Amino acid sequence: MRKVGIAGVGHTKFGRAEIPLVDVLALAALEALDDAGVKTGKGNVDQVFVASMGAGILNRQSSVASALVDTLDLQPAMAETIENGPASGASAVKLGYMAIASGMCDVALVVGGELMRVVTGWEATDFVATMLHPDAEYAYGLTLPAFAGMFTRLYMDKYGVTEKDLAMVAVKNHEHAMHNPVAHIQLVPNFHAIIEDEDAHVINPYVAEPLRVYDVCPVSDGAAALVLCAMDLVDRFPKKPVRIAGIGQATDTHVVAEREIPTDLLAVRLAAERAYAMAGLKPEDIDVAELHDAFTILEIAISEEAGLFPRGEGHLAARRGDTRVGGKLPINTSGGLKAKGHPLGATGVSQIVEIVRQLRGEANGRQVEGAKHGLAVNFGGFGNNVVATILSKEG
Repeated sequence: MRKVGIAGVGHTKFGRAEIPLVDVLALAALEALDDAGVKTGKGNVDQVFVASMGAGILNRQSSVASALVDTLDLQPAMAETIENGPASGASAVKLGYMAIASGMCDVALVVGGELMRVVTGWEATDFVATMLHPDAEYAYGLTLPAFAGMFTRLYMDKYGVTEKDLAMVAVKNHEHAMHNPVAHIQLVPNFHAIIEDEDAHVINPYVAEPLRVYDVCPVSDGAAALVLCAMDLVDRFPKKPVRIAGIGQATDTHVVAEREIPTDLLAVRLAAERAYAMAGLKPEDIDVAELHDAFTILEIAISEEAGLFPRGEGHLAARRGDTRVGGKLPINTSGGLKAKGHPLGATGVSQIVEIVRQLRGEANGRQVEGAKHGLAVNFGGFGNNVVATILSKEG
């Protein structure tokens, strides 16, 4: 197979968008194309993949990949829209990798995006819940925050995680986001009161006990984009591409209650193991990671399942400051979903944009010095479809 790299990255500001979905996707795409030195116009891109979970439901627009090709004047490029829940973005990257590695194309544009703030928070929560089992879960009013709350309580009971540990993850990610100009939330709230549990019921009430408001990511609009290329064509691009060294994907039971060990995230573990094997690397080789922290507990649990810390010790690493910029293994330097935001289809692409910027040395204010290998884990459903990607700096 051909080696595949990332030649360009683009990212809109996450938050609230005031323009149509395809225009948001186009903004990210144009930035990525410019970064890669690829001009718009016919024949310059072979394939376009667009990741979006909600375009048809929330924005009443399907076939957004075809619309984006037309908007950017990239005809006759092949085009597909990819839907894999919150893991749509990383799935689109995986398909872009496969298209180039197979020899089917040389240059692929991967864009992920969502406009979620066109509906209320309650409607967005219900929309996200549609990925649950329709009879065994959704019909009973279960939501992703509900699952996260139950998972968190089990994790606390089993491993000694506390609400203060969760708050420390939130603090760290908000502090990272202050240095990320595209983050949804760049202000740090009154976290002293949150950590010390002073008036927590007022400023940080429970959403799904024991998870509070600041343990949950915001509802966001936005897009992120990558230009993928064959590594044997690197001379075409102004910047040396960052190589996609490994990709792993795995699934777990659709019905969460059917899992043998409810605190295990088997799909995360298998996806990460497959990515390490493909890359020829081990967890200790990873210098920086972007983990899917839609809820603060997930950063802790995923860090363990991905082998970055021993099981039951992810929260201890956070207590020590290991996961901060300047620590032993910085996690979610972008601010993570928690502070950067979580437009569902954009998230997996956005995570990889951050890793590329880290490996290039372009993450001003939050740079991990000397980073050579980065890991991104994009989490679909409540862990029932997960994609892990490893990037490596060449040379």
